[in-house]
Amino acid sequence: MDKKDIKIKIVEEISKTEKTISEYRELTKPIAPDVSIGRISRMDAINNKSVNEASLRQAEIKLGNLKRVLDRFGTEDFGICLKCKQSIPVGRILIRPQSLLCVNCAS
Repeated sequence: MDKKDIKIKIVEEISKTEKTISEYRELTKPIAPDVSIGRISRMDAINNKSVNEASLRQAEIKLGNLKRVLDRFGTEDFGICLKCKQSIPVGRILIRPQSLLCVNCAS
């Protein structure tokens, strides 16, 4: 796989992540107290909102890392682990394009 395909994969992942963030923002809007739902349903809604907020934070971190990787694309730093300065295998980049660390340093 050449670098052009890798860049396309990164751009596609950025697009998907931005769409996901938009969906999570919609799901994490405040729950109005005057909404007529039962006490248990309200507790479920609040719990679901918390889960969605955590997912939103993770998606925002992923998007930031993807943009950082895209900024590094085409430079000598692209595909290099931030910690150990070794090459990140192409397979890892294709599976997790937001990866800034190799498998050893990430674990």
